[in-house]
Amino acid sequence: MSDEPTPAEDVPTPAKEVVEETPVSEAAAEAKPIDPAKAEASEDRSAWKSRLRRRRRRTRSNRVAENRKLAIAAEGTHVPADAVKVLKTFKPAKFDQSIECCLHLGIDPRQAEQQLRGAVSMPKGSGKSARVVCFCGADKVDEAKAAGAVDAGSDELAKRIKDGWFEFDVAIASPDMMRVVGQLGKILGPKGLMPSPKAGTVTPDAINAVKEFAAGKSEYRNDDGGNLHVVIGRLSFSEEDLTENLNFFLDTIDKLRPAAVKGQYMKKCVISGTMTPSVEVAIS
Repeated sequence: MSDEPTPAEDVPTPAKEVVEETPVSEAAAEAKPIDPAKAEASEDRSAWKSRLRRRRRRTRSNRVAENRKLAIAAEGTHVPADAVKVLKTFKPAKFDQSIECCLHLGIDPRQAEQQLRGAVSMPKGSGKSARVVCFCGADKVDEAKAAGAVDAGSDELAKRIKDGWFEFDVAIASPDMMRVVGQLGKILGPKGLMPSPKAGTVTPDAINAVKEFAAGKSEYRNDDGGNLHVVIGRLSFSEEDLTENLNFFLDTIDKLRPAAVKGQYMKKCVISGTMTPSVEVAIS
């Protein structure tokens, strides 16, 4: 036998047990413990809102409930005279409500040639007066004030407006005064007070325009949805006067149909008081 040592046989090494750690999500790692006081406060706020909604439902006036019943009973479209008669049956509030006509038109408000803007004087009045200022020459200042303007002038009036005076609802200007009014574009434009020929507030006969707007001439302009909103009178008006104003307004808008409009022009019309349900008017 050889004296060399016999190499030891390879003995397999036992495998180590690997324990996999479950990864913790970043959201869970960053989550903070909920403050019990804040959680309780949030629940109290939610409960308070629910109680407030229930209280409002319980405290609706009898007038609102009665008017709702009358509106449901009178559902459907009505000719103008009948629509006004239904509107007059609603229980009134403690003040003389304005009657507004909302007309939905089949126009595309994005197209300039289809937009509607102007002013209309109701044959029986609108029951509404306006504070008017007039941009005119010095020789017409007294005449404009006598016609109903709260102030009139040119450069002096423009300076007063630049200083922050806005105690008026309509601004009238004669064409030769647009050099003065043009400086106020950034001030009057965003407030909807900028005189415009389309609205009839830039006219050579500024004195007559002051009389009309001070007496309640209504300005209208379609919104982005193609709707027109105009006050046609007060609830204290007689049914005949309201019907005449309504028919006059519908006829006026019908005559102003833009040539580019295709299909149905006047789609829907409703009238309503300040605090009454609306009544749908049949459009021929």
